[in-house]
Amino acid sequence: MKSDIQIAQEVKMVHIEEISKKLGINDKDIDMYGKYKAKINSNLLQQLDNNDNSKLVLVTAINPTSAGEGKTTTTVGLGDALNRIGKKTVIALREPSLGPVFGVKGGAAGGGYSQVVPMEDINLHFTGDLHAIGTANNLLAALLDNHIYQGNKLNIDTRRITWKRAVDMNDRQLRYITNGLGGRLNGVPREDGFDITVASEVMAVFCLSNSLKELKENLSNMVVAYTFDNDPIYTKDLNAQGALTALLKDAFSPNLVQTLEKTPAFIHGGPFANIAHGCNSIVATKMAMKLADITVTEAGFGADLGAEKFIDIKCRKAGIKPDCVVLVATVRALKLNGGCDKKELGVEGLSYLEKGIVNLERHIDNIKNVYGLPVVVAVNRFPTDTDDELNYVFNKAKEKGARASLSEVFTKGSEGGVDLANQVIEAMEEKNNFNFVYDSNKGLLEKIEAVAKKVYRADNVNASPLVMKKLNKFEDLGYGNLPICIAKTQTSFSDNAKLLGAPENFDITIKEVKLSAGAGFIVVITGNIMTMPGLPKKPSSENIDVDENGMITGLF
Repeated sequence: MKSDIQIAQEVKMVHIEEISKKLGINDKDIDMYGKYKAKINSNLLQQLDNNDNSKLVLVTAINPTSAGEGKTTTTVGLGDALNRIGKKTVIALREPSLGPVFGVKGGAAGGGYSQVVPMEDINLHFTGDLHAIGTANNLLAALLDNHIYQGNKLNIDTRRITWKRAVDMNDRQLRYITNGLGGRLNGVPREDGFDITVASEVMAVFCLSNSLKELKENLSNMVVAYTFDNDPIYTKDLNAQGALTALLKDAFSPNLVQTLEKTPAFIHGGPFANIAHGCNSIVATKMAMKLADITVTEAGFGADLGAEKFIDIKCRKAGIKPDCVVLVATVRALKLNGGCDKKELGVEGLSYLEKGIVNLERHIDNIKNVYGLPVVVAVNRFPTDTDDELNYVFNKAKEKGARASLSEVFTKGSEGGVDLANQVIEAMEEKNNFNFVYDSNKGLLEKIEAVAKKVYRADNVNASPLVMKKLNKFEDLGYGNLPICIAKTQTSFSDNAKLLGAPENFDITIKEVKLSAGAGFIVVITGNIMTMPGLPKKPSSENIDVDENGMITGLF
C-alpha cells in the first residue's frame, strides 16, 4: 500500500472556498492561506449564536500502545462516512506539534485513505498558530525577567518562578538550564527551563477561551511566579495581557481544511494531552457545531485521560455535551494488553486477546456508567486480524452493552466506515445520561479521588503533606471550584506504565500539583511526566527529505 504522504499528494484538492461554501460561510469571514487553507474569523461564532447545535460525537480510544489504535484516522473516516450517507458533518481536530512529527509519534492528520489535507502543511508550520503561541509564552518570560532586572518592584522570589520558556521541538537539553549569565547587563542569573510549546499554559488558555475578550481575561489570570511572601504574581501584574492577546489575535481564528473526500475539517489548537486537557479549541468545536448537523471531534490518549478531561474540563467550560462516544480499539493493541510479544502480533492469539479484552471492557463501563453516554466500539482492522479474533472483540463489546463495528477507513476511506456511521446514528438516539465525574463544588482532593476511584479504579490517593499544603493554598486563593487535570501515564489506568489491561489493587500517588489559573484547572502530576520530550535514538526527521521540485518525502 502507498504511504500516507503519497496518498495525500496524489489527491486533487478543491479550493478552500468550495469547502467554506458547503458550510454557508460568507467571504468576509474567510482569510485565505493559499488555495487550500483558510482561517475563519472567530467573531463568526457570535453571529451564529441563534443556530442550533449539531449532534456531537466524541472519538476516544483504549489505552494507547505501540501497536497503534488509529484514533485520528477513525475520526476522519467517520466524518467522511457520515457525509457519504447524507449527514452534513464537520470534523474538529487538534493541530500537530513539530516535536512528535520529527520525533517518534508522528503527525495528527489521520492515515491511509482517511486523512486531512494538505497533509504536509498541517504537520509542519500550517498557519503559524503554534509559533504565535510560543512567541506569546516567551514574551511573558522576557517581561518577567526584565521586571526582576529593572528592580523587582513586585518582590518576586526568583526561586519560585513557575513560568518557563517554550519551543515547539523535542529538545531534552533545554529541560533544565541556567540563564542570565555573563555579568550584570545580561540579566539576573537563575535556574530556568523550557517546555514544548503545546505544554504551555498559553496553549491551554487559547483552547479553553470562548471569545477574544475571554482569551485576554484568561491570559491575565495566569500565575507566573510567587513573591517572597508566597503571594501569586499574575500576567496582569506585569501588564502583559494586551500584548499577548495581540500576538494571538489572528491565530485565535479556527483553521479550515478538507479531508481526502472533501469533508470540512477545523484543525485548531493542540494542548499536551498529559499536562493539559488534550482537546482542540472550544471556538473551533462550537463553530463546527453551529455549521453542521453532526460534529465529530476527538480527545487525547485513552478514554481514562482524554475523554475524562474532555468531559470534566472542556464540556464544563464550553457548555456542550457529547451525544455519543466512539471507542477505538484494535485486536493488536488488546493482545499487547494481554501480554503478547510485539513480534507475535501478526499471529492469531485468542489467549492473549482474552486477557487483554479487560482494558476495552473497563473503558466501555466507564463511558456508559460513569460518563453516562452511549458507546460504539470501532475495531480498526489490521490485515493480520483473524475472523475469530474480530468476532471475539465484537461479542465482548456487545456483552458490555456497547455497539460494535468493523472500521476499514484506513484502506477504504468512507466506504469502510458506513456501518460505523450507521451505528453512530443509532447510538445518538439512545438514552443519554451525561454526567460529570465530580461536582465542581467539591474540594480539590475529593475531585482527585473521584477520578482516581471511579475512572482509574484505584483503591486510594496518596498525597504528601506538601501536596496537601499546596491544595489548601489553592483553595484559600479561591480556586477550589476549578476542575482537576490529572497528568499520568497514558498506557495504563494506573500511574504505573507497566500495569496493562485493567489493573486492580493499586494506589495513585500525587507527586506535584500546579495552579493553571488562566486555563482554569489544577494540574495534578503523578508518575514521571515530561513537559519537554526528548528525541529517540533514530528520530523520524532522518526519514524526511525534499527533492529539487520541493516535493517532500518520508513525512509518514
